[in-house]
Amino acid sequence: MSSHQRPPPPLPRDRGGGGGGGRNTTTPPPPPEEEAEEVYNIIPIHNLLADHPSLRYPEVRAATAALRAVGDLRKPPFRPWRNDMDLLDWLGIFFGFQIDNVRNQREHIILHLANAQMRLQPPPDNIDALDPTVLRRFRKKLLQNYTSWCGYLGHKSNVWISDRRGSGISSSDHRRELLYTSLYLLIWGESANLRFVPECLCYIFHNMAMELNKILEDYIDENTGRPILPSISGENAFLNRVVTPLYQTIKAEVENSRNGTAPHSVWRNYDDINEYFWSKRCFQRLKWPIDVGSNFFVTSGKNKRVGKTGFVEQRSFWNLFRSFDRLWIMHILFLQAAIIVAWDSNSTYPWEALKNRNMQVKCLTVFITWGGLRFIQSLLDVGTQYTLISRETLGVGVRMLMKSIVAAAWTIAFGAMYGRIWNQRNRENQGLQWSREANRLVMNFLYAALVFIVPELLALSFFILPWIRNFIEGTNWRIFYVLTWWFQSRTFVGRGLREGIWDNIKYTLFWILVLATKFCFSYFLQIKPLIEPTKAVLRLRDVQLNWPQFFNDGNRLAVGLLWLPVVLIYLMDIQIWYSIYSSFVGAMVGLFAHLGEIRNIQQLTLRFQFFASAMQFNLMPEEQLFRTRGSLKNRFNDAVRRLKLRYGLGSPYKKLESNQVEAHKFALIWNEIISTFREEDIVSDQEVELLELPANTWNIRVIRWPCLLLCNELLLALSQAKELVDAPDRWLWKKICKSEYRRCAVIEAYDSIKRMLLEIVKDRTEENSIIRTLFREIDHAVEIEKFTKTYDMTALPQIHAKLITLVELLNKPKKDVSKLVNTIQALYEILIRDFPKEKRTSEQLREDGLAIQNPDENKVLPFENVVEVPVAENTSFYRQVRRLQTILTSRDSMHKVPINLEARRRIAFFSNSLFMNMPHAPQVEKMMAFSVLTPYYTEEVIYSKEQLEKKNEDGISTLYYLQKIYDDEWNNFKERMCRDGMVNEEEMWTTRVRDLRLWASYRGQTLSRTVRGMMYYYKALKMLAFLDSASEMDIREGSQELSPMNQDDRVVDGLGSGREPSSRNISRASSGVDLLFKGHEYGTALMKYTYVVACQVYGSQKAKKDPRADEILYLMKNNEALRVAYVDEVYTGREEVEYYSVLVKYDQNLQKEVEIYRIRLPGPLKIGEGKPENQNHALIFTRGDAVQTIDMNQDNYFEEALKMRNLLEEYRKYYGIRKPTILGVREHIFTGSVSSLAWFMSAQEMSFVTLGQRVLANPLKVRMHYGHPDVFDRFWFLTRGGISKASRVINISEDIFAGFNCTLRGGNVTHHEYIQVGKGRDVGLNQISMFEAKVASGNGEQILSRDVYRLGHRLDFFRMLSFFYTTVGFFFNTMMVVLTVYAFVWGRLYLALSGIEKGMKTSTNNKAFGAILNQQFIIQLGLFTALPMIVENSLEHGFLNAIWDFLTMQLQLSSVFYSFSMGTRTHYFGRTVLHGGAKYRATGRGFVVEHKSFAENYRLYARSHFVKAVELGLILILYAAYSPLAKDTFVYIAMTISSWFLVVSWILAPFVFNPSGFDWLKTVYDFDNFMTWIWCRGGVFTKAEQTWETWWNEEQDHLRMTGLWGKLLEIILDLRYFFFQFGVVYQLGIASGSTHIAVYLLSWIYVVVFVGIYVIMAYARDKYAAKEHIYYRLVQFLVVILAVLVIVLLLEFTNFKFIDIFTGFLAFIPTGWGLISIAQVFKPFLQSTMLWGTVMSMARMYDILFGVIVMVPVATLSWLPGFQSMQTRILFNEAFSRGLQISHCSLRDR
Repeated sequence: MSSHQRPPPPLPRDRGGGGGGGRNTTTPPPPPEEEAEEVYNIIPIHNLLADHPSLRYPEVRAATAALRAVGDLRKPPFRPWRNDMDLLDWLGIFFGFQIDNVRNQREHIILHLANAQMRLQPPPDNIDALDPTVLRRFRKKLLQNYTSWCGYLGHKSNVWISDRRGSGISSSDHRRELLYTSLYLLIWGESANLRFVPECLCYIFHNMAMELNKILEDYIDENTGRPILPSISGENAFLNRVVTPLYQTIKAEVENSRNGTAPHSVWRNYDDINEYFWSKRCFQRLKWPIDVGSNFFVTSGKNKRVGKTGFVEQRSFWNLFRSFDRLWIMHILFLQAAIIVAWDSNSTYPWEALKNRNMQVKCLTVFITWGGLRFIQSLLDVGTQYTLISRETLGVGVRMLMKSIVAAAWTIAFGAMYGRIWNQRNRENQGLQWSREANRLVMNFLYAALVFIVPELLALSFFILPWIRNFIEGTNWRIFYVLTWWFQSRTFVGRGLREGIWDNIKYTLFWILVLATKFCFSYFLQIKPLIEPTKAVLRLRDVQLNWPQFFNDGNRLAVGLLWLPVVLIYLMDIQIWYSIYSSFVGAMVGLFAHLGEIRNIQQLTLRFQFFASAMQFNLMPEEQLFRTRGSLKNRFNDAVRRLKLRYGLGSPYKKLESNQVEAHKFALIWNEIISTFREEDIVSDQEVELLELPANTWNIRVIRWPCLLLCNELLLALSQAKELVDAPDRWLWKKICKSEYRRCAVIEAYDSIKRMLLEIVKDRTEENSIIRTLFREIDHAVEIEKFTKTYDMTALPQIHAKLITLVELLNKPKKDVSKLVNTIQALYEILIRDFPKEKRTSEQLREDGLAIQNPDENKVLPFENVVEVPVAENTSFYRQVRRLQTILTSRDSMHKVPINLEARRRIAFFSNSLFMNMPHAPQVEKMMAFSVLTPYYTEEVIYSKEQLEKKNEDGISTLYYLQKIYDDEWNNFKERMCRDGMVNEEEMWTTRVRDLRLWASYRGQTLSRTVRGMMYYYKALKMLAFLDSASEMDIREGSQELSPMNQDDRVVDGLGSGREPSSRNISRASSGVDLLFKGHEYGTALMKYTYVVACQVYGSQKAKKDPRADEILYLMKNNEALRVAYVDEVYTGREEVEYYSVLVKYDQNLQKEVEIYRIRLPGPLKIGEGKPENQNHALIFTRGDAVQTIDMNQDNYFEEALKMRNLLEEYRKYYGIRKPTILGVREHIFTGSVSSLAWFMSAQEMSFVTLGQRVLANPLKVRMHYGHPDVFDRFWFLTRGGISKASRVINISEDIFAGFNCTLRGGNVTHHEYIQVGKGRDVGLNQISMFEAKVASGNGEQILSRDVYRLGHRLDFFRMLSFFYTTVGFFFNTMMVVLTVYAFVWGRLYLALSGIEKGMKTSTNNKAFGAILNQQFIIQLGLFTALPMIVENSLEHGFLNAIWDFLTMQLQLSSVFYSFSMGTRTHYFGRTVLHGGAKYRATGRGFVVEHKSFAENYRLYARSHFVKAVELGLILILYAAYSPLAKDTFVYIAMTISSWFLVVSWILAPFVFNPSGFDWLKTVYDFDNFMTWIWCRGGVFTKAEQTWETWWNEEQDHLRMTGLWGKLLEIILDLRYFFFQFGVVYQLGIASGSTHIAVYLLSWIYVVVFVGIYVIMAYARDKYAAKEHIYYRLVQFLVVILAVLVIVLLLEFTNFKFIDIFTGFLAFIPTGWGLISIAQVFKPFLQSTMLWGTVMSMARMYDILFGVIVMVPVATLSWLPGFQSMQTRILFNEAFSRGLQISHCSLRDR
């Protein structure tokens, strides 16, 4: 028995209050029978004598004893003091903390201190006492942010403990350490929403720590003369007097935001509240106790209230320039210099041109531009941040004003100096020579430029020597603040962000390569080729324009339009080059990390023999007592050992025999993994037998490899023996032993045959003796190496055939004994007659014991009555016989085993990961404790029976869909149910319905799937704890002591005699393991792991009898480590509501749900974004050093859970100059098999979460947190604002702000790919579009945020580039791609309609210009997503597989999907930046098996895709009609193919990826439904799904909340629609070639007439259509007659042509849409007028028009025969390969 398992010494019993579930601490202790029912969370610290396994650890008792060491502390006067109270009770009574907060933090502290002491190396001398080192380390880490805050503000810390080295730790200091840490955690645990404002908590702690010090130092109150008391005390005093006033202020500010629709600049969010505490004024204004009369608490009125703090979020695209000004300055300056060099140079290369002094001087103009850009930056700072200026922040205003003045002065000075240079040069006119005076002026300019770039030179020097910058920013010396005041404002975050020199070198080289490629490409293929066409256009004279010439030199506008798309591509194409280089760098990093070395089962077999050693090396702990962790020698030795292991070098890694201890451990783990696969139904029973490592029940001399590895090996050995008939034994055996599996197959087959024959032939019979003698002779021949000389190898095939017959007979359900006897007799005859080379007579056989001694006359043949077949219950025997049959008969390789692709992928990944670099695993006792936190709202928990049975309109139920998608798993499930006693399938809907529902739920994105996956951690920890203990006690002695523990003949695991233990049998209910040992596992796992699901509305679900509440209770009942946190609303009698954070669990002893903690909140939980608020309230119930954030759509795997303790060891390593604070974890997207669309999404996501994250972490060092299953350093984040941000709207992408916050506060984010977690993604186009809309809107909000601004300015230049192009820059550049298409087609349309293109036609470089643009478009359409996917697939699955997948995706129209997604991101990103309107969009996580109606698709995509596609299509049609270049079909196609592809994608994608999207009947019904929706009148309570009017109003919400600049820009953008009319009317025949402005003005008459006619018709319809229909028809008749008459008159008396009707239609329709769009901006002014009704009516007609335009191609494709089946094939191709045939479902069901 180890010291960690000895029984506890007698300690005083806790009589309440300590940690029990009692609500009243004054209640007397319950009697013993009731005391057992007291509620606790993890450890019953209220009763240290309880029979709980965790209490066997001396560390727990030591931590508890330290808390109870109250000693001579002054007792609080407010409540009677009891002897069983501790320091937390003391603090709780003195400072007014809630009782359950005290109980929660008591367990929190005890658990952490106990775990920390377990990890202490070397172990303390006295393990029954808390080691001072443990407590000091904890206090330093917990209060590190507080200490930094004090230093930043220049205040002395109120933690009165010396941290000087060598200073001893007295008992009073020991107690002080506990009091300070306990006080902080009590503050944090009760702060509710204030946990999002960490420096506010520092302020509270600072003041309360001072009061604590005064109590500890026995200060006397001057007023009363008594010992001083806290200024805040009494019941719930902390909540009522500290938390609630601050909470109410935040809540009032959020209410001022008008649910997030108000501008961010007019209300304070969480960051503003927090940054108020970054200045000393918080001490001057708030005081202590908090003065609620301070202006800080004023939330209305501009004069008195405290406004924005630190930063003002202003909505504008200029924020991109403000935040990343260095990037745009680089772009603009290079573009200017490149144009200058290319314009005046005839040289091929720019460096040749720069030898010319004139060129050199012209390039100096970049400094003028640079100065101007600085001036613009300073003006933007003033324009956006002026509201920060107050009496207390005058320095900010002075700095901004001075920056503007200085920037303007530099710009003017550079301009003047440059002008003087050329004035001097022009006066001299010395040809190519420059005079001394001119050169002097040039040098003066350069001297000034040198002074100008001094800040950049300083930044460069700090970049080269990053530790100097970190030192300057990290210290709080005032001199450094004064010196840096000009360059940047002083903030608490964003200091010391520089990385180490090696990391600097890596990402600098990466970006130098990217930028060099980009600039070379831009110069030679974008800028230089356009110079000659530009000059040619500028040289054009007397160009005859087709419209009025408003200014003389119209060619310049044409040049601008030529350059615009090129400039846009120039500004965004770094994204392209980043994608290329990051793909290859990511592949290289992955190669060095040994990713993808084992890709399939075939490669698995090559390394499987080394798996036991790999598992022992990586997953099993090493003794660390006498090893220096991380020393250079140990690291070198580990590298050598890992190299040997990876390639099978050295004797330790060659062979694994069955008697080795690691073989038993390996078998146990491997079989448990396979058993888990079987429980998940991804392998069948037969595959389990092929994959498992069976127990050595028949005393086999070698390790019994899985049958999967032994297939065909015996047959190959037989063929070798047959070929080498006369070869010596040694030669033959050497040849067989070249394959380890072949050697093992031969020996195992031989031993198994011997044991099988002895089993079926009765013991103590002559036949049994004959068999034994026969095998003894064979053994002897082998031993003396004369086997081939003694026996005839040609007889082996006969023996083999008879053995196959024998095992087949034994494996039949009905055993035919006579046939068995005949087979054995035949085998016997071969063995004694044919097999030996030396033939023996019957007498010799009897003498040798190989024949019956006294044969009976009536018994002619042996074995007649001695064969006894084992009973069917002896499943172990038949399992071995089946294995033997597999070895004997398998001829083909089993590379397709298991059949299930997911099982093969998981086996391959796990196997590969064992050979990757990972930290050594500590023992479970010594590992870091961790928690998993999952936020849950109202998603599905377990699918109900009704949900599974419900059929869609095609007759397809969810269950049927799952059965076809996962057909092999369905068959495995049925097999498992039959094995468990199911007789027929009808039982699935009765007695087995729970199993059926779980099976379906585990294949969806449900809470039950997530919980099952996360509970694998608990299962794995119990198993690993068992292995840690068993390795010390009895595994090395074999499995004799373990095998009697669990006898289960149905499933055999391990290598011992009988079944080895499995973790599912190591539970509290099992009795197979010794009680003490069993408790150790259970207790260790509970101490190291906690799973909390934040079910926010679980309380209301219970109250409403929601079925989800019952399902959550079911999950708690079946998962003992699961805890559920929720917010409970308690209604008091005064119509008030009290809110509580509640933690519950299912008590296995009481068999009911019990409440553990109930902590009152100051008000409603959700005042910010929902998910982070939900996480925040449950975070106080998590435990451990780390917390993993798991979303509701994630999964986990048992084999990956085994590596969690390795992952947590990463916190001990340095990555660069910092240890990690976030451990990034790889994801696997498990929804890729649902449909081709889901495959596209998962492929795109997979490359992002693997290759993308890999490169961001190394070498770029800018990985953030993107909502992945990352593991957070819990105490680091606990004191710095939590694991997400929650400010309304601006933090809608809450997860990534945790990464921003981490980086700004000096954290380090790494990425690790030897472990993975499953993740589900949206699988339908509508779901995907809503998800991408949410992400794009979130990025639009990020541009406004202070985090992005600070990172853009505080990171060095190259990390800033990495940050930009991997966050908001990606979405901005996606938008730039679409804008490039717009700029290109609009520019071309202008050139064609104006007539300039006709004049340009003679230019020779126009085709080159078109080729350049299309080259960019081809790259733009494919490279963003395709290349990273191809590279990552090549790395992990092989190049050919990657290319095949890529081609398959193209055939399934993946480019259409990606182009459509590009439009989604562009629309929502641009609209959010301009107008706001970002909101959470619930995408739903169900299966997409139903057809989406045309009306639903139109509502979702009309504004984002359809209208834009119609606009682009109209432009392209007009260009084809009027462009001279378009007459050449090839040129037109080459120039517009990418644009047409975009149009087609945006229109057809919602129908191509819609189930039954081209079904004719559904198309007809959809259009009818669409028209009904369009004409339905809206009401007050109608929804957008019911009526067009409500939807149309909702689509304008963003215009309602936008500001003046947003509305103005919207109007400017809408003016483009009027250009159609202006350009086309001059092309009409009726214009007669006139270019007078009157033609355009007269054209508006037609617009007015058309609107008038429409108004008359609408009026007539409303007045006469219902009752006096004849009048309505008369009005229609008159209008038609009038229209015909006008057309006839025009044809007769003017040059009007009939085609002008259709051309005019194309011209005037956009004008109407432009008028409607502008009217929407002026809605507040027009809504109350009669005009608004006309606007709405016309808008309805336009939506009908757009709907018809979109419907025409859809209806056409629906009408074409065979297209529907092709579309179904495209959409469900993966499902088809697994048996799904959706097109036949309705036929089957009808």
